[in-house]
Amino acid sequence: MSIILRPVITEKATSDAELKNRYAFYVNPEANKIEIKNAVQKMYDVDVLKVRTMIYAPKVKSRYTKTGFQVGKTNKLKKAVVQIEEGQEIDLYGNI
Repeated sequence: MSIILRPVITEKATSDAELKNRYAFYVNPEANKIEIKNAVQKMYDVDVLKVRTMIYAPKVKSRYTKTGFQVGKTNKLKKAVVQIEEGQEIDLYGNI
């Protein structure tokens, strides 16, 4: 089971990383804060101070087509905001 799915690269997340030393990741919805902390420390070799998590509910989308009314939904997402120690940083753009 992979804990960290991908980093969040948005304007707000990038600003948080530069100013407050906080990095955001999409993580497995079944992962808890301790597992997220250990995965980030192992993957990026940094010391994690705090982990905040938030769960995004699936969005229901519907449309009317020739074959009738179609209803679907997106996947449930969990996002973790990880604060690391001062003076350390994570290079998210090095693997691109």
